[in-house]
Amino acid sequence: MSDAPSTEPAARARSCLAIILAAGEGTRMRSALPKVLHKIAGRTMLAHVLCTVGEAGAGRVAVVVGPDRQDVAAAATAACPEAAVFQQTERLGTAHAVLAARRAIEAGADDLVVAFADTPLVTAATFARLRAPLAAGAAISVLGFAAADPTGYGRLVLDGERLLAIREERDASEAERAIGLCNAGLMAVRGDIAIALLDAVGNQNSKGEYYLTDAVAIAGGRGERVAVVLAPEAEVAGVNDRVQLAAAEAALQARLRLQVMAEGVTLIAPETVFLAADTRLGRDVVVEPNVCFGPGVRVGTGATIRSFSHLEGAEVGEGATVGPFARLRPGAVLGDGVHIGNFVEVKNSRLAAGVKANHLAYLGDSDVGAGTNVGAGTITCNYDGANKHRTTIGAGAFIGTNTSLVAPVTIGDGAYIGSGSVITADVPSRALAIGRGRQVVKTDWTPPRKG
Repeated sequence: MSDAPSTEPAARARSCLAIILAAGEGTRMRSALPKVLHKIAGRTMLAHVLCTVGEAGAGRVAVVVGPDRQDVAAAATAACPEAAVFQQTERLGTAHAVLAARRAIEAGADDLVVAFADTPLVTAATFARLRAPLAAGAAISVLGFAAADPTGYGRLVLDGERLLAIREERDASEAERAIGLCNAGLMAVRGDIAIALLDAVGNQNSKGEYYLTDAVAIAGGRGERVAVVLAPEAEVAGVNDRVQLAAAEAALQARLRLQVMAEGVTLIAPETVFLAADTRLGRDVVVEPNVCFGPGVRVGTGATIRSFSHLEGAEVGEGATVGPFARLRPGAVLGDGVHIGNFVEVKNSRLAAGVKANHLAYLGDSDVGAGTNVGAGTITCNYDGANKHRTTIGAGAFIGTNTSLVAPVTIGDGAYIGSGSVITADVPSRALAIGRGRQVVKTDWTPPRKG
């Protein structure tokens, strides 16, 4: 064998268009919110599918929404700015829905993948496996599963290993209904024949709809090969009501917990910890029981998140400690070694390395310098009834217990604020400030207007 570099051209990566069907009403959810915008692990089901098809190599994405569903269209472009949105004006079946994106299909791609926005647990690896038979010459690749109870599902009708057709249950014979291999709904179609197959789908069935599944029999009748790829039933489960939504949440949480533990995170009681899809926890992070992570949280190496804490939109530095019973709201940025204790809330604030706020404090719209100690009962009074204002605290300052810092206000480096103070004016560096003035009552005062 030669070690010389090959002169053969590298195989071209196959291009892929993913079409996400998101036009269903979801009436069984009993909700004013469209079904596909309900969330699991802090992310809409639609966003989960968009993210996954991207990971699986879809270079272009089209989303098909129902009529007057600007909310779904906006959610699609928020999750995937490059996505093209198409409207299915009438609900005439899945093939009809796919053809709503005809313009995207006609633009060309080696592979066309059809996915559903209410099937959020399918992994990128499964999408990749679904596409693989197309590269080997198949016209269509269908995702199937062995159902514990096949009732209600379309059946995969096989002749040996050859897929002849997908039969919807209402149109199936008794023999076909006895088949346990079912259609998961997802399908990959070779791009060069996709339009021809879709245009050939008719509506001669009990519902008078254009079924995407009929493309299988059409392709077979034209001498094309149709492949079946199997996935676990739990992975391809759809969401149609609140019970199934809760089941999807539980399944995804189990998956996320296993993932972070495999990456070196200690979850003391994994079943009590709830993660968002985008939670990022560094190596040797310890998470105690009953912690909830909302979207947008990053936790650095060696940090500890103690019990009953809630974090959302926050960044926690290396070796920091949060909780128990702490709340980090969006915009909270904790430096390395910061200690946030029980019943401390931080919002839109940056705490530099080594800051300690060990109990009963609110730090909102503030910047706190390295090594500062914030005493119990300290509040940054950031809202005057109309506008938010910022508090700046220098490095190495000491804020005594039961202090109210009335923003906008600046506390200098090394300043010392006496307990029980109300601070309304800037305090110079290394100064002592005690704000315990006499009570003043103004009977003719009018609250500021919100503007």
